[in-house]
Amino acid sequence: MSEYATKWADPGLLEYRELAIEDLKRLSAYYALRPSKSCDSSPLVSYLYKYYYQVRYCEAGNALLLCYCGDEQPYGFIPFCRESELEYYFKIQESFFNQVLKVPVVIYSADAEGVRCLQETGALDNYEVIPSLDSRDYIYSGDDLRTLAGRKYSKKRNHIHKFQAAYGDRWEYRSLTYADAPAIREFLDGWMRKKRIAELAETGITEEGDVFNPAEELDGEYRGIVNLISLPEAYSYMKIGGIFIDGKLSAFSIGIHSESMSMAIIDVEKADGEIDGLYQMINQQFLLHEFPDVELVNREDDVGIEGLRQSKLSYYPIDYAEKFTLKQKNFPA
Repeated sequence: MSEYATKWADPGLLEYRELAIEDLKRLSAYYALRPSKSCDSSPLVSYLYKYYYQVRYCEAGNALLLCYCGDEQPYGFIPFCRESELEYYFKIQESFFNQVLKVPVVIYSADAEGVRCLQETGALDNYEVIPSLDSRDYIYSGDDLRTLAGRKYSKKRNHIHKFQAAYGDRWEYRSLTYADAPAIREFLDGWMRKKRIAELAETGITEEGDVFNPAEELDGEYRGIVNLISLPEAYSYMKIGGIFIDGKLSAFSIGIHSESMSMAIIDVEKADGEIDGLYQMINQQFLLHEFPDVELVNREDDVGIEGLRQSKLSYYPIDYAEKFTLKQKNFPA
């Protein structure tokens, strides 16, 4: 680490850049340097929300540093680097926030593995470490979601059987390519129109008991998806598949393979909610076709929305990717 000590002693030399699609393959290598089951262990999530959160990244030596600038105060992430170097790069990031941005460090969605490592080194002694239930990711057995075997999944199988009985040979699953972008956009626009109407009456509850409207984040995701599907090079990075009924796209899903964890991370799943069994179908078919061998499936968090929480619980998670909020204490105003 000494080769970087002089350069990064001045946090003003850190250069944060806007995330571009051509960066994703290169940056993926950083995410594999230390273990993490979090959905944030892939740059695709950051790219999807790059406009909503104004994501910036910095390659500093052997680490990737992220800064999200969309809120009133910017916040960071635990660095993506080797565990043996985590304290070092965490302190570099801390210096940047304190000396350049002139703000205390705040980190949301800090992954449990990174938090444990930093606590062991004492790097978090001057931080509040707050569990974040709303941000924890739901982790499932890949075999369970592909087979839906056993009594506990009988309701899921019943929905699938109803779909198959209703549509017979009128439906098909297809892996999607850039040529399918117009169909994806057409379906997504219709899905968003219906969702915006539904969300006029939908709210979420934070862990502090505050009520929030999830529509703003939904709009941010929509913008990110539209941007993603419009870029030909994106399709070589992600897995994307859809279900067509009578030749028309009616559901699609986007995910990425975390090879180091043998895990599929499902970033996007949209379906026509008026078609019984379609969500269950795209959930299962996407894994069968695009991730036939992964041991684990990360289906992200529930953002504090009770209906979404119950839906995720109904698939019987085997684990959670626990997350924390980190807040630096005793920062001079």
